[in-house]
Amino acid sequence: MNSRALQLQAFDRLLTIMDELREQCPWDKKQTLQTLRHLTIEETYELGDAILENDLNEVKKELGDLLLHIVFYARIGSETNDFDIADVANDICEKLISRHPHIYGDVIVANEEEVKQNWEKLKLKEGKKSVLEGVPKSLPALVKANRIQDKVAGVGFDWEEPEQVFEKLKEELGELQYEVAQGDQEKMEQEFGDVLFSMINYARFLKVDPENALERTNKKFIKRFQYLESKADEAGKSLKDMTLAEMDIFWEEAKKI
Repeated sequence: MNSRALQLQAFDRLLTIMDELREQCPWDKKQTLQTLRHLTIEETYELGDAILENDLNEVKKELGDLLLHIVFYARIGSETNDFDIADVANDICEKLISRHPHIYGDVIVANEEEVKQNWEKLKLKEGKKSVLEGVPKSLPALVKANRIQDKVAGVGFDWEEPEQVFEKLKEELGELQYEVAQGDQEKMEQEFGDVLFSMINYARFLKVDPENALERTNKKFIKRFQYLESKADEAGKSLKDMTLAEMDIFWEEAKKI
């Protein structure tokens, strides 16, 4: 049996199991689109963690969890005759074909950037009034800022060089410092937001994912701080009773690990 046949067989098996669970399991019977929503979000974050850790076995497992949710939503949709898994698959197939005219049509593109620009133009032709309509309102602010900047860049609203973005960042930092000196809390918050937005924009120009970069720093800090805690415990000390100079010794040790 070839690879595609095995893949289809596995997917058919999942659909069969989903039908059986929906019909026989008390928990699965009670689920709705609304009750599954927060679980799907949680699974998505778990997949993100696995990708960040480059744990491919865990990535495989988390992909399975997300696939189950997709099949679950489709099963619920089929019960009300709104949509089923075939509708879901066919809709995304049609969208991919229509948004890749350089593959399925006669459009010629030179690079990845032109593909992204065409993508945003095609979405506007499909009836969207703004390129920003596709940015989910519930996205975390850092991720949302990155998506906003990426989308407007797709229609040409962008800086030309990283140096220009860095200059804008320095300008925003100066404005923040001014408001700090003035002591206006509301304006400080506004300018701090502008600094973060500029930082995220600069990261985009450097081809750095700001969410990944910050999460790596979070993990690094956690590892080093937990090392500090363990060393303090070994010495029979409480962090609250240690001086910063004492803690810094262990912190420097942690940085070498």
